[in-house]
Amino acid sequence: MTTPGHDVHSGPVERGVQNRLVEAAEELFCKRGFNDTSVRDIAAISGCNIASVNYYFGGKDNLYVEVWRRHLAQLRDVRLASIAEVMSKGGQPQLEELLRSYANSFIEPLVSGGRSERFVNLMAREMVDPHLPRDMFLNDMIVPVMGAFAQALRQICPWLEERRARLVILSIVGQLMQTVLSKDMFERDDHPAVPKLDLEEMVEHIVSFSAAGIRACRSESGE
Repeated sequence: MTTPGHDVHSGPVERGVQNRLVEAAEELFCKRGFNDTSVRDIAAISGCNIASVNYYFGGKDNLYVEVWRRHLAQLRDVRLASIAEVMSKGGQPQLEELLRSYANSFIEPLVSGGRSERFVNLMAREMVDPHLPRDMFLNDMIVPVMGAFAQALRQICPWLEERRARLVILSIVGQLMQTVLSKDMFERDDHPAVPKLDLEEMVEHIVSFSAAGIRACRSESGE
């Protein structure tokens, strides 16, 4: 994606300015939200001229999109690599191995602290007060990852119909996303009824639970 005013052939100085603007914008969007972050604030934090936001990104809206585009591209590539790694090994890939590799690639980048923690906060804000183009998640993340994951699942489990494979993926993603969002809350709460959230244990639970559900689909299909 090329944003208005952005020169794809810009030199290191221009790229440095763009990166500072994106970093400052991300920090402020996470802390204050989209509506309470001004272009003036972004320029001040980044040490750039106010006009540079319009020059490189065409305004605050496009700068917000660029923050997300960079994160989504990184997350997408990590998840696709986790699928490819399992499927490119010699021999017959194992279902649990595929699920475990994908689960780790999903969770680890979102719980490693620093920018990852900020991005989770940004996701929570976007869910409540959306500002992204409606098709951005579909085009940049869901379509490519779901396509590769569904193909891998059906290669390992040929009885799994295409539609059922995609429903399985949505179920797995839902479990993983809930784990990520619950991590901070569970760690801050000492209530005896709240279990301590061990991520490795959660991944293994999601893997075994999902694998059992996928194999149950074979019984339903009569194979």
